[in-house]
Amino acid sequence: KSILESFIHAGAMNEVKVNVVNVHSENITTENVNEQLAGLDGLLVAPGFGNRGIEGKIVAVQYARENKLPFFGICLGMQMAVIEFARNVLGLKGAHSVEMDPNTAYPVINMMEEQKRITMMGGTMRLGSYPCAITKDTLAYKIYGHTDISERHRHRYEFNNEFLAQVQEKGMVASGVNPASGLVEIVELPSHPFFIGVQYHPELKSTVESPAPLFVHFIAAAKVYANK
Repeated sequence: KSILESFIHAGAMNEVKVNVVNVHSENITTENVNEQLAGLDGLLVAPGFGNRGIEGKIVAVQYARENKLPFFGICLGMQMAVIEFARNVLGLKGAHSVEMDPNTAYPVINMMEEQKRITMMGGTMRLGSYPCAITKDTLAYKIYGHTDISERHRHRYEFNNEFLAQVQEKGMVASGVNPASGLVEIVELPSHPFFIGVQYHPELKSTVESPAPLFVHFIAAAKVYANK
Protein backbone atom coordinates (compact mmCIF):
# COMPACT_ATOMS: atom_id res chain seq x y z
CA LYS A 1 0.00 0.00 0.00
CA SER A 2 2.80 2.43 0.87
CA ILE A 3 4.50 1.72 -2.47
CA LEU A 4 1.29 2.40 -4.40
CA GLU A 5 0.80 5.64 -2.46
CA SER A 6 4.41 6.64 -3.16
CA PHE A 7 3.69 6.27 -6.89
CA ILE A 8 0.73 8.66 -6.52
CA HIS A 9 2.97 11.21 -4.77
CA ALA A 10 5.69 10.83 -7.42
CA GLY A 11 3.18 11.03 -10.26
CA ALA A 12 1.86 14.34 -8.95
CA MET A 13 5.40 15.73 -8.79
CA ASN A 14 5.97 14.69 -12.42
CA GLU A 15 2.50 15.81 -13.56
CA VAL A 16 1.60 12.33 -14.78
CA LYS A 17 -0.82 9.61 -13.70
CA VAL A 18 1.11 6.48 -12.82
CA ASN A 19 -0.57 3.31 -14.05
CA VAL A 20 0.72 0.39 -11.98
CA VAL A 21 0.63 -3.00 -13.72
CA ASN A 22 1.04 -5.91 -11.32
CA VAL A 23 3.08 -8.71 -12.88
CA HIS A 24 3.31 -11.93 -10.88
CA SER A 25 6.92 -13.07 -11.04
CA GLU A 26 5.97 -16.76 -10.68
CA ASN A 27 4.72 -16.48 -14.27
CA ILE A 28 7.86 -14.86 -15.73
CA THR A 29 10.31 -17.05 -17.65
CA THR A 30 13.14 -16.37 -20.09
CA GLU A 31 10.78 -17.51 -22.85
CA ASN A 32 7.91 -15.12 -22.06
CA VAL A 33 9.59 -12.14 -20.35
CA ASN A 34 9.28 -9.96 -23.47
CA GLU A 35 5.55 -10.60 -23.53
CA GLN A 36 5.10 -10.27 -19.75
CA LEU A 37 6.84 -6.88 -19.53
CA ALA A 38 5.82 -5.46 -22.92
CA GLY A 39 4.49 -1.93 -22.76
CA LEU A 40 6.00 -1.03 -19.40
CA ASP A 41 7.90 2.25 -19.01
CA GLY A 42 9.67 1.17 -15.82
CA LEU A 43 10.13 -1.89 -13.62
CA LEU A 44 9.94 -1.96 -9.83
CA VAL A 45 10.89 -5.19 -8.06
CA ALA A 46 9.26 -4.93 -4.67
CA PRO A 47 10.22 -6.15 -1.18
CA GLY A 48 9.39 -9.68 -0.07
CA PHE A 49 10.56 -12.85 1.63
CA GLY A 50 11.08 -16.47 0.66
CA ASN A 51 11.47 -18.45 -2.55
CA ARG A 52 8.22 -17.64 -4.32
CA GLY A 53 8.75 -16.09 -7.75
CA ILE A 54 12.47 -15.50 -7.18
CA GLU A 55 13.74 -16.79 -10.53
CA GLY A 56 11.09 -14.75 -12.36
CA LYS A 57 12.26 -11.63 -10.57
CA ILE A 58 15.85 -12.29 -11.61
CA VAL A 59 14.75 -12.75 -15.25
CA ALA A 60 12.79 -9.48 -15.05
CA VAL A 61 15.83 -7.61 -13.70
CA GLN A 62 17.95 -9.00 -16.54
CA TYR A 63 15.36 -7.78 -19.05
CA ALA A 64 15.39 -4.27 -17.55
CA ARG A 65 19.20 -4.15 -17.45
CA GLU A 66 19.70 -5.36 -21.02
CA ASN A 67 16.86 -3.33 -22.55
CA LYS A 68 17.68 -0.06 -20.73
CA LEU A 69 14.24 -0.08 -19.05
CA PRO A 70 14.19 2.15 -15.94
CA PHE A 71 14.67 -0.16 -12.94
CA PHE A 72 14.07 0.37 -9.23
CA GLY A 73 14.61 -2.40 -6.67
CA ILE A 74 13.57 -2.17 -3.02
CA CYS A 75 15.07 -4.47 -0.36
CA LEU A 76 14.60 -7.95 -1.91
CA GLY A 77 14.38 -6.19 -5.28
CA MET A 78 17.84 -4.72 -4.76
CA GLN A 79 19.14 -8.15 -3.78
CA MET A 80 17.70 -9.66 -6.97
CA ALA A 81 19.60 -7.03 -8.98
CA VAL A 82 22.85 -8.07 -7.30
CA ILE A 83 22.17 -11.78 -7.90
CA GLU A 84 21.28 -11.18 -11.57
CA PHE A 85 24.45 -9.14 -12.08
CA ALA A 86 26.61 -11.75 -10.36
CA ARG A 87 25.18 -14.57 -12.47
CA ASN A 88 25.00 -12.91 -15.87
CA VAL A 89 27.79 -10.31 -15.82
CA LEU A 90 30.34 -11.80 -13.41
CA GLY A 91 29.58 -15.33 -14.62
CA LEU A 92 29.12 -16.71 -11.10
CA LYS A 93 26.76 -19.54 -12.02
CA GLY A 94 24.29 -20.30 -9.22
CA ALA A 95 25.00 -17.07 -7.31
CA HIS A 96 22.18 -16.53 -4.85
CA SER A 97 21.03 -15.36 -1.45
CA VAL A 98 21.54 -17.77 1.44
CA GLU A 99 17.90 -17.07 2.30
CA MET A 100 16.85 -19.09 -0.76
CA ASP A 101 19.90 -21.31 -1.22
CA PRO A 102 21.92 -21.87 1.98
CA ASN A 103 24.44 -23.97 0.03
CA THR A 104 25.16 -21.61 -2.87
CA ALA A 105 28.81 -21.46 -3.90
CA TYR A 106 28.46 -17.70 -4.41
CA PRO A 107 26.46 -16.19 -1.52
CA VAL A 108 26.36 -12.63 -2.88
CA ILE A 109 23.52 -11.95 -0.43
CA ASN A 110 24.24 -13.25 3.07
CA MET A 111 22.70 -13.05 6.51
CA MET A 112 23.78 -10.02 8.51
CA GLU A 113 26.47 -10.89 11.07
CA GLU A 114 24.35 -9.74 14.02
CA GLN A 115 21.46 -11.91 12.77
CA LYS A 116 23.42 -15.18 12.55
CA ARG A 117 23.29 -15.75 16.31
CA ILE A 118 19.51 -15.23 16.53
CA THR A 119 17.16 -18.21 16.48
CA MET A 120 13.83 -16.45 17.17
CA MET A 121 13.08 -14.61 13.94
CA GLY A 122 9.99 -12.66 15.06
CA GLY A 123 11.13 -9.13 15.86
CA THR A 124 14.82 -9.64 15.20
CA MET A 125 15.26 -8.01 11.81
CA ARG A 126 17.27 -4.86 11.29
CA LEU A 127 14.47 -2.39 12.00
CA GLY A 128 14.27 1.38 12.20
CA SER A 129 16.09 4.33 10.72
CA TYR A 130 19.80 4.14 9.87
CA PRO A 131 22.25 6.60 8.27
CA CYS A 132 23.61 6.12 4.77
CA ALA A 133 26.64 7.86 3.25
CA ILE A 134 26.23 8.57 -0.47
CA THR A 135 29.12 8.94 -2.91
CA LYS A 136 29.18 12.14 -4.94
CA ASP A 137 28.80 12.06 -8.73
CA THR A 138 26.42 9.09 -8.62
CA LEU A 139 22.76 8.63 -9.50
CA ALA A 140 21.99 8.31 -5.79
CA TYR A 141 23.61 11.70 -5.12
CA LYS A 142 21.70 13.25 -8.01
CA ILE A 143 18.46 11.89 -6.52
CA TYR A 144 19.03 12.97 -2.91
CA GLY A 145 21.29 15.98 -3.35
CA HIS A 146 23.09 15.07 -0.10
CA THR A 147 25.96 12.83 0.96
CA ASP A 148 24.27 11.94 4.27
CA ILE A 149 20.73 10.57 4.44
CA SER A 150 18.66 8.41 6.78
CA GLU A 151 16.18 5.73 5.69
CA ARG A 152 14.12 2.98 7.34
CA HIS A 153 15.08 -0.70 7.29
CA ARG A 154 13.35 -4.06 7.65
CA HIS A 155 15.59 -6.97 6.66
CA ARG A 156 17.82 -9.82 7.85
CA TYR A 157 19.99 -10.30 4.75
CA GLU A 158 22.52 -8.00 3.12
CA PHE A 159 24.96 -7.54 0.27
CA ASN A 160 27.99 -9.76 0.95
CA ASN A 161 30.99 -7.42 0.91
CA GLU A 162 33.28 -10.31 0.01
CA PHE A 163 31.99 -9.83 -3.55
CA LEU A 164 32.09 -6.03 -3.55
CA ALA A 165 35.38 -5.68 -5.43
CA GLN A 166 34.30 -8.10 -8.18
CA VAL A 167 30.93 -6.43 -8.60
CA GLN A 168 32.38 -2.92 -8.79
CA GLU A 169 35.13 -4.03 -11.19
CA LYS A 170 32.40 -5.09 -13.65
CA GLY A 171 30.50 -1.81 -13.41
CA MET A 172 27.95 -2.06 -10.59
CA VAL A 173 28.62 0.78 -8.14
CA ALA A 174 27.92 0.67 -4.40
CA SER A 175 26.89 4.33 -4.18
CA GLY A 176 25.53 4.28 -0.63
CA VAL A 177 26.87 2.53 2.48
CA ASN A 178 26.17 2.55 6.18
CA PRO A 179 29.09 4.55 7.63
CA ALA A 180 29.33 2.40 10.77
CA SER A 181 28.89 -1.14 9.47
CA GLY A 182 29.90 -0.83 5.81
CA LEU A 183 26.55 -2.37 4.82
CA VAL A 184 25.88 -1.64 1.15
CA GLU A 185 22.64 0.35 1.04
CA ILE A 186 22.48 1.43 -2.62
CA VAL A 187 23.70 -0.15 -5.87
CA GLU A 188 23.45 1.36 -9.34
CA LEU A 189 24.65 0.94 -12.93
CA PRO A 190 26.19 4.12 -14.38
CA SER A 191 26.06 2.54 -17.87
CA HIS A 192 22.24 2.36 -17.68
CA PRO A 193 19.83 5.34 -18.06
CA PHE A 194 18.23 4.57 -14.68
CA PHE A 195 19.09 1.44 -12.69
CA ILE A 196 19.13 1.60 -8.89
CA GLY A 197 18.46 -0.74 -5.99
CA VAL A 198 18.22 0.13 -2.30
CA GLN A 199 18.35 -2.13 0.75
CA TYR A 200 16.03 0.14 2.75
CA HIS A 201 12.35 1.09 2.35
CA PRO A 202 11.97 4.63 0.94
CA GLU A 203 8.19 4.15 0.56
CA LEU A 204 7.80 4.32 4.34
CA LYS A 205 8.73 8.01 4.43
CA SER A 206 6.91 9.26 1.33
CA THR A 207 4.08 11.77 1.88
CA VAL A 208 1.99 14.06 -0.30
CA GLU A 209 3.97 17.08 0.92
CA SER A 210 7.34 15.30 0.73
CA PRO A 211 7.39 12.52 -1.90
CA ALA A 212 10.26 10.02 -1.65
CA PRO A 213 13.02 11.28 -3.99
CA LEU A 214 13.71 7.80 -5.37
CA PHE A 215 10.11 7.42 -6.54
CA VAL A 216 10.06 10.92 -8.02
CA HIS A 217 13.21 10.29 -10.08
CA PHE A 218 12.11 6.77 -11.07
CA ILE A 219 8.84 8.12 -12.47
CA ALA A 220 10.74 10.94 -14.19
CA ALA A 221 12.94 8.30 -15.87
CA ALA A 222 9.87 6.27 -16.85
CA LYS A 223 8.33 9.41 -18.33
CA VAL A 224 11.44 9.98 -20.46
CA TYR A 225 11.36 6.33 -21.56
CA ALA A 226 7.66 6.58 -22.45
CA ASN A 227 8.23 9.72 -24.51
CA LYS A 228 10.95 7.97 -26.50
